[in-house]
Amino acid sequence: MHAAIPAVLAELSPLDLSRWQFGLTTVYHFLFVPLTIGMVLLVAIMQTAWVRTGKDKYLHMTKLFGKIFLINFAMGVVTGIVQEFQFGMNWSDYSRFVGDVFGAPLAMEGLLAFFFEATFIGLWIFGWGRLSKKVHLATIWMTALGVLLSAYFILAANAFMQNPVGFVVNEEKNRAELTDIGAVLTNIVALNQFPHTVTASIMFAGAVIASVAAYHLKRNQQVATMTTSLKFGLWSVIVGGIGTALSGDGLGLAMVQTQPMKMAAAEALYNTSAPASFSLFTLGTPDGKSELFSIRIPNLLSFLSTHTLDGEVEGLNDLQAQYVAAYGPGDYMPVIWITYWAFRWMIALGALSFLVAVVGLWMTRKGTLSVPKWAWNVAIWSAPVPVLGISLGWMFTEMGRQPWIVFKLMKTADAVSPGINGVDVLISLIVFTAIYGILAVVEIKLLLAAAQKGIDDSETSDTKPEDVDKLAVAY
Repeated sequence: MHAAIPAVLAELSPLDLSRWQFGLTTVYHFLFVPLTIGMVLLVAIMQTAWVRTGKDKYLHMTKLFGKIFLINFAMGVVTGIVQEFQFGMNWSDYSRFVGDVFGAPLAMEGLLAFFFEATFIGLWIFGWGRLSKKVHLATIWMTALGVLLSAYFILAANAFMQNPVGFVVNEEKNRAELTDIGAVLTNIVALNQFPHTVTASIMFAGAVIASVAAYHLKRNQQVATMTTSLKFGLWSVIVGGIGTALSGDGLGLAMVQTQPMKMAAAEALYNTSAPASFSLFTLGTPDGKSELFSIRIPNLLSFLSTHTLDGEVEGLNDLQAQYVAAYGPGDYMPVIWITYWAFRWMIALGALSFLVAVVGLWMTRKGTLSVPKWAWNVAIWSAPVPVLGISLGWMFTEMGRQPWIVFKLMKTADAVSPGINGVDVLISLIVFTAIYGILAVVEIKLLLAAAQKGIDDSETSDTKPEDVDKLAVAY
C-alpha cells in the first residue's frame, strides 16, 4: 500500500491541481474585493453627510464602517499578492504568451491605482483632527476613486481573457503583443462588467451595514446611530440591486456578442432556438437529448440575448461544430451543470438579498423598530448572501469560458507551467489552503469584534432609551 502512494502522487495532474489552486485562492481573495469597493463608496457618503449636516450619527457611522473597510482592505491586499505570484509559478506559458497584453492593465493597477489609493488611505487614517473637514473628506473620495481605478484595470485584464482585443500574435516569437492599449481598456466586456461589479459590491456592503445595525438594534444598543445605519444599509442594497440588474442586462448582451457558447451554457441550450425560453429549473440527461422536467418562461432567453421576444439564440451543438471547424478537433463546451446552476443561483441570491431589503424597509417604516426577533436574525445572517451570489457569478464567468484561458486564442491546457509536477502543486495547494484558513479566522474575528463593539464609548452619547420607537422616529 505504501508503495502505491508515490505512484498515485506521480499521476496527479498539474493542470487540474493548478486550476483548483487558482480557483480556491481567487474565490477567497474575491471575498474581500466587493466589500472594499462597496464599503469605501458608502463610507465616503457617510462622511459627506457628516460634513454637510454636522450630525454626530454620521460621524459615528463613518468611523465604525470605515474601520470595517480598513480591516477588509488590509486582508485583501495580503491575499491578492498570491494571485500575481501564481501566474509565474503555475501558469508560466500563459504569462509568456499574453504577458505583454495582460500585464499592461495589471501594471497600471499596481503602479498607478494601488499607490494612489494607498496614499490617500494613509491620509484619511492619520488625517483625523489634523486636516480640515473638507480636505479630510476629499481624501476618502480620492481613496474611493483609487479603488474604482484598481477594479477597472483588473477587470480590463480579465476582459482580455473573455474577449481578446488590441493585440497581434507574433508568429516568430509565438506570443501576443500589445498594439492598442485603448482597445484593451475599452473592451466591451470591461465596460459592462465594471458597473455590474460596482453595483453588486454596493449591495454587499449595504447588507453588511444593515447586518451590523440589526445586531445592535436587536439588543437595543446605540439605537440612534444604528437606526440610521439600518436604513442606509437597506437602501444601499436596493439601489445596488437595481443597478446590478440593469448592468447585468448589458453584460448579457456583451456576452452573447463575444462568447455565445457561454450564454448557451447558461441555459444548457443544446440546439439553436428562435424564440428561446428560459428555464427556472430543469432535469434532464447530461447530453441534453432528453428533458425529464422543466419549468420555463417563454421567450425570456431570446429577450435577454437579443432584446427581442423571438430572437435566435445559438445552441451548444451548433457552436461546437463551428469551433471544431475553426480550431480543430476537441470539446469546446464548458461543464454545463456548473454554468447552468451557477447562473441561476447568482440571480436567485441577488433577488433574495433585494427582497430582504424591501421587506426590512417595510417592517421598519415610520421609524418603528418593534419587529419580531426572527426579523433581526434574518437581517443579521443575510449579510453573506450578496457575496455568495457575486462569487457564483464569477464562477459562471470563468467556468463558462472553458476550455479557453483566453477565448479563441489559448486553451487552459496549454497555459500551465511545463516544469511543474502534480506533487509540487499539491504541496503548495495544501500550504496556501492552510494559510488562507488561518487568515480567514483572523479576518472573521477582527470584523466580528469591530461590528459587535459598534461605536466607541468615547465617541458617542447614545444611551439606551426607554422608548425605542420614539427615538427612532426622531432620527
